[in-house]
Amino acid sequence: MKVENTQVQMRKGILEFCILEIISRGEVYASDMLEELTAAKMIVVEGTLYPLLTRLKNAGLLDYSWVESTSGPPRKYYTLTETGRTFLDQLRDTWGELVASTEFIIHNKKAQQL
Repeated sequence: MKVENTQVQMRKGILEFCILEIISRGEVYASDMLEELTAAKMIVVEGTLYPLLTRLKNAGLLDYSWVESTSGPPRKYYTLTETGRTFLDQLRDTWGELVASTEFIIHNKKAQQL
């Protein structure tokens, strides 16, 4: 078993959460999301982002608007819908619980003594 496979699966598991967090800050262009996700080592392939954005849009979590660009074609900027904000709040709660549970297991001295 390769550790890289598990690492990729872990990243994929929280990618949706990270995308929603980025968009929750305000209107964001896909290439800016990609840049931040790449810098955070959460995503390395552009082809991963666009299908996920489409899925989130179809689920009613995102909306977008076209904005004219002075340096090329119009750009699609994403925002969260109210449903998306509620969904993100729930994911934040779940994330907090997962972090606390994982930290408990990692640092549980009693279990380490068994």
